[in-house]
Parts: sequence; C-alpha cells; structure tokens
Amino acid sequence: MKNTQIVQKLWNLCDVLRDDGINYSDYVTELVLLLFIKMEYEQAQADVKFDHKLPAGCRWPDLRDQSGLNLLNAYRQILLDLSKSDDPLIAAIYADAQTRLREPRHLEQLIKSLDAIDWFSAQRDGLGDLYEGLLEKNASETKSGAGQYFTPRPLIDSIIHCIKPQPLEKIQDPAAGTAGFLIAADRYIKQHTDELFDLKEKDRKSQIYKAFIGMELVPGTRRLALMNCLLHGMEGDDEGVVLLGNTLGLPGTRLPRADVILTNPPFGTAKGGGGPTRDDFTYKTSNKQLAFLQHIYRSLKPGGRAAVVLPDNVLFEAGVGTEIRRDLMNKCNLHTLLRLPTGIFYAQGVKTNVLFFTRGTAKNPEQEENCTKNVWVYDLRSNMPNFGKRTPFGAQHLKPFEKCYGRKADGTSKRTEGEWSFTNTNKAKNNHSLSLEGEGQGEGESPTEETSRWRCFTRGYIREQKGDSLDISWIKDEDSIDTANLPEPEILAAEAMSELTEALRELDGLMLALGAGDEAEAQRGVLVEALGLGNDK
Repeated sequence: MKNTQIVQKLWNLCDVLRDDGINYSDYVTELVLLLFIKMEYEQAQADVKFDHKLPAGCRWPDLRDQSGLNLLNAYRQILLDLSKSDDPLIAAIYADAQTRLREPRHLEQLIKSLDAIDWFSAQRDGLGDLYEGLLEKNASETKSGAGQYFTPRPLIDSIIHCIKPQPLEKIQDPAAGTAGFLIAADRYIKQHTDELFDLKEKDRKSQIYKAFIGMELVPGTRRLALMNCLLHGMEGDDEGVVLLGNTLGLPGTRLPRADVILTNPPFGTAKGGGGPTRDDFTYKTSNKQLAFLQHIYRSLKPGGRAAVVLPDNVLFEAGVGTEIRRDLMNKCNLHTLLRLPTGIFYAQGVKTNVLFFTRGTAKNPEQEENCTKNVWVYDLRSNMPNFGKRTPFGAQHLKPFEKCYGRKADGTSKRTEGEWSFTNTNKAKNNHSLSLEGEGQGEGESPTEETSRWRCFTRGYIREQKGDSLDISWIKDEDSIDTANLPEPEILAAEAMSELTEALRELDGLMLALGAGDEAEAQRGVLVEALGLGNDK
C-alpha cells in the first residue's frame, strides 16, 4: 500500500471525529496527538536500536489494551503525563494537549483503524513522509483553513534545488509553519551525504541537533512542526527544531544568524499583539511581509543565501516598501525573482513571488553597499494554466526555471535570456546573452524579449525606470484585451445590454419551467418599473 493510500485512510478517520463534534480546523491536531503515539511505537518495533521517546505507561499498547470509559480516561491521563514529560521536546509537543473526544467508542474506533493500517509499507516509505502527506491533505481541504501554513511541496523542492543547503550550515525558517522548508533542506542534505554517514561523528551530531532552527507563532502549528521534525529524525535542542514565539517581536532577536534562510511568511497586515515590535528594525511598518523581509536579510551571515516567498504588494508598495527594497538591494545581491502563477496556493487568487538573494557579493561577502547589479526575472505567471485541483501544479512546471537559475547556489552561474518555458510554445531559437555590465534594458525591445520568460534587468533600470519597484512584467497575456483597439463605448454598451437581455430571458424561461410563474411575473414587473417602461402605456 502506497503512502498516498494510507494518507487517504487516515483522512477518512476524520469522519469519526466529525461524529464527535470536532470541526475541520481541529481534525489533524486531534488525529496526530494519537497518531504520533502510534508512529513512535511502530518506529520502536522496526528498529531495535530505537530509543522510546515516550515513557512507559504512555505508549500505544497502553491504549490498545483498554476499552470503554477506562480507555478515554487513560488517554486523557496520557496526554497530561506527556505534557509534563522529563523530555523537554515531548513536553513541548504535548503542551496543553487535550482531546475533544467525548465518546469512548469513537476513540476505540480510531485505535482499531490505526492498528489496521499497513505500517510495514508506511515504514518502508518513511513515517515522516506519511505524516507530511497528511498535513498536505489537510491543507488542500479548503474547509480546514490550514492552507495558510502549507507551502506547495513542488515549490519547496524547487527552491531547495536552487539554494543547495550544505552540511553544517545554519538553516533558519523564521515563519516555520509545519516545518516544510526545514525538512526539505534536511532531506536534500541526507540525500547528498548517504543519510549523514559521509560526515564525521561530531558533524553528524551537530547536523541532527544544531543545524536547523525555526520559529512559529501559533502553538498548535508549532506542535505539528515538532512532530514532523522528530519523525524525520530532526531533534534540535531541548526546545526542538521549531521554537514558539513571534519573530517580529523580542523572540525574533534571539534567532541566530544563518547561512541559509528559507521561508514563506504569513500574508496580511499585522494587527494587535501579532504586529512587528522589534526595536532593531530600521524601517517601521505594519506590513508583516516587509517586516519579515527586513529580519531575513539582516539575519544572514556574510555570503548567506535566502529564498523567500512574498506576495506582489511587497514588490511595489511605496513609501517604506521602497526604502526596504532599496536597502535589500544595497546590502544583498538580489539576483533572481521568480513570478509564480496564481492558484498554486490554497488561498485562491493570491499572486506570489520568490526572491533569491545573497548577503554581500560573491567577491566580497562583507560588502554593505551596491551589492545588486542585475536582477534576473523568470515569469511563470503570464499565459499559464489556471492551476487548481483539476490542473495541479507540479515539479515539471519549475524545471525550466531551475535550469535557468544555474548550478551555483548564489545565483552567479552564467545565464542566458530566452524562452525557457515548460510549454515550449514560443520555440524561439535566437536566444541571446545580455552583457551584465550593460545599462538598463528596456521592456519588449524585440519579439524575442517580448515572449521570453527569462530576462535580465540592471539595477540602473530598476532604479531609474521603475522607481525601485520590482513589479516587473513584459509578456503580453494572450487573454488580455488590447485597450488600443476596443470598439466605441456605445457599441460595447449595446453588446452588454444584449447579453444581459438574453440572460434575463433564459432565467425567465427557467423559472416558468420550474413552476415559479408567479415569481417570474413579479420580477418582470420590477424590471419594467426599474427601466421606466410602464410609462409608455
């Protein structure tokens, strides 16, 4: 049985939870409190060298062997005991954990269902990946509202392939969510070090306990992140890989400087107690993404690399937004901007981008001024399919961008402008290199440039022609209307009136067919009165 099938079986258990009055937003939290106990037991069964993370009396058999009210009471006691565990990580995972289950039979049903799952297959494919699949399933359910914490896996993997995290680098996510970026970075490093066995023993321990650090504001989400990390073999320090706190407040000042920062900050404007309260920020703003951007480039070590997912408003917001972008391009080499298509995040319609930058320059990591010379932009938004459940966004859509990005993690590979599209609709063969020392390149100077997805813009062009806005686009959308060739206004109005009249006629016929003749006649009267037609009699 594949992990995807097991994930579906686990998700189906949410029907049991719903029968006990538990809503979508609490589904996964309720399920994983129990699921983690089961997974910990399965790990111990499969690996004789595995040390139990859970104390005696709080393990799976202690639940499986009971029934009725005794079972429900025992489960409540186990959650309480785990929240007081001597292991600070287990205590953090189960802090304030309570079950909302009220019917013992529902708990029994969940336990029996979890026991019936093919755990041998789950072990083979990785319990961590199984858990992550459950989080992804939860995020894809719009009713659960969990999509705000989940970045699409293909996008995370593509960013990791570009940034190329290395062993012993300090890797940070200041808006960790369920720790998807950190886990993907860990997976990449393990794939390139034979599961860390290529490292010295001291370095291997450092990689497990010290390499990764994240911060998450929401306690319930942090719980999911800690479980996710632990199931992937990432333990962190005594508080775990992901700390609880507000990165834009005092806790954020305690995050260590990093070699790599990978993150997708929450969207929206800061309000109430969740707003930026950092005294060390040069530019004060209530825009959370702009505040996070300041934290990120200030927290990089010299030569450190970052990739951050940000909405469009960060690219063009005036005032303090302009100042922050200018400061970013001054202190860092903002070498790459990826314009993402709409529909790939679960909040439909959100327009996002990925900014790739390096602190300082390749020649001088300590450089603090004029670090950005050119910004390469890949447009993966214009003339793209409408992504969603019917047209899923996948790794294949990002492969051309990765090729354009190049092999060097700091974005200094030799690059060439051109079509470079996964659709290959342009088939432009006259791709050309652009001098990196040239002056500002205008938009759409040749047919090739008008259709290329991959283009270079100098710092001079961004400053002088764009006013330090990074909202750069040049491809004409095939579905867009050419305003220069629109018909006369009276013709457009007549066409709209004709379409509206036909629609009303069809609705009138539908109401008559449904037996709502009186209602249809009443609505016709309202329409006649609204248009003043009754006065013509």
